[in-house]
Amino acid sequence: MTARHSPVDLTTDNSALIYRSFGDPQQVLHLETAPLPALIPSKLRVTMIYAPVNPSDLIPITGAYAHRVHPPSVAGYEGVGLVVSAPKTHAGLVGRRVLPLRGVGTWQTVVDCDPELAVPVPDEVDDLVAARAYINPLAAITMLDTWPVAGKRVLLSGAGSACAELLGLWALKQGATTVVGIYRSEERKGRLLECGIKPVQTDDTAAVAAAAAEADLTFDAIGGHVGSAILDAMRPGTVFIAYGLLSGQPLRPSRTPRAKYELFHLRNPLATMTSAAWQGQFRHIWPMLLKLELQPVKVFPLEHWQAAIEEAKRPGGTKPILSFPFRYSSIN
Repeated sequence: MTARHSPVDLTTDNSALIYRSFGDPQQVLHLETAPLPALIPSKLRVTMIYAPVNPSDLIPITGAYAHRVHPPSVAGYEGVGLVVSAPKTHAGLVGRRVLPLRGVGTWQTVVDCDPELAVPVPDEVDDLVAARAYINPLAAITMLDTWPVAGKRVLLSGAGSACAELLGLWALKQGATTVVGIYRSEERKGRLLECGIKPVQTDDTAAVAAAAAEADLTFDAIGGHVGSAILDAMRPGTVFIAYGLLSGQPLRPSRTPRAKYELFHLRNPLATMTSAAWQGQFRHIWPMLLKLELQPVKVFPLEHWQAAIEEAKRPGGTKPILSFPFRYSSIN
């Protein structure tokens, strides 16, 4: 039976983490409360339960993507919540958990979203898993579909990140011969070994260069001097995929790269994806996530958002999750 729930303690107000200018997230984000706007009849209204704090949430706030991100804006790209209102065409979603994605920011207590893009969450998927089911899993799957790894040696920078971990785990399942992960914090090393990923410390420049020279494919999440050093060392006929900028610095290789340089942004394949294909991606993702023991998380109430961001920035920190002042009870 599909689990359904009844929301309680709903109010007429909405609290949201909003930035009205670019800068340090700790400085420019503000928790603002305002009356809920009237619901557009064609939209779902979702009361949020959890939302993670990802690098992909924080980097746009700094202004790194000012050409396509325009304040004022509510922060946050993913999370899980409960449908409290729906158009007649989607009435069956009321009382169901969904991922309210690809619309307004998710770091707010109530999200109104397109019902065609809201992803129903299977009953067997825990809230804290569901909250993290979009950005990193979909990015990892899409990259591995675009650049197959079977029989190849894979190198990951920023290997302590959630996305890199999924890339490594799923690359091994898809037949990569080896996966090497470049990490910064020693707290990450044990986790990489558990995942079958060979760890290399960022500051060991000789080992980083050697790993890059052996790699057939690199998935780079860092940019900056680490990504540049990897790109410099890769052989002709190999591929370097840049998908993140955790360092906040661009790539500046010292010579013309011998590897083929590819740039990946998840928004590009999403731009042409139909709603049916979008929903199909998650039917593929859910069973894959259920087979994994994801990285541990640390939950922060919404009003402690600054501590959550500090945890996200801390080397070796635990994945922070924002929780919202909302409870639900079963009405199966």
